Amino acid sequence: MKTVRIALVLGAALALSACDAGPDKSQDRNTVDRDDLSQIKWGIWVDPDGCDNWIADDGVEGYLARRYDRYGKPICSGVAPPTVATGAFKQGATSSIGDPI
Repeated sequence: MKTVRIALVLGAALALSACDAGPDKSQDRNTVDRDDLSQIKWGIWVDPDGCDNWIADDGVEGYLARRYDRYGKPICSGVAPPTVATGAFKQGATSSIGDPI
């Protein structure tokens, strides 16, 4: 019985040691011209429900994040019709790759 307990404790310790925060997601590792995501130009895409989402396109990757107010509620500003993107989000494309669309 003692051997089973030791095995369970060691198994749990091993499982927890495998937990890792992972890579720093604030760094954009796949582009040429910038070091972090703060340099990308963002626009707004309105989802089918009419709520705003931040959207960016750097020519290689695209980014999307729901917009929330300070109380955690989705922002539905009516800046554009549903399923429409607005803003200069494609101007964040890399100079060496560009955005062909």
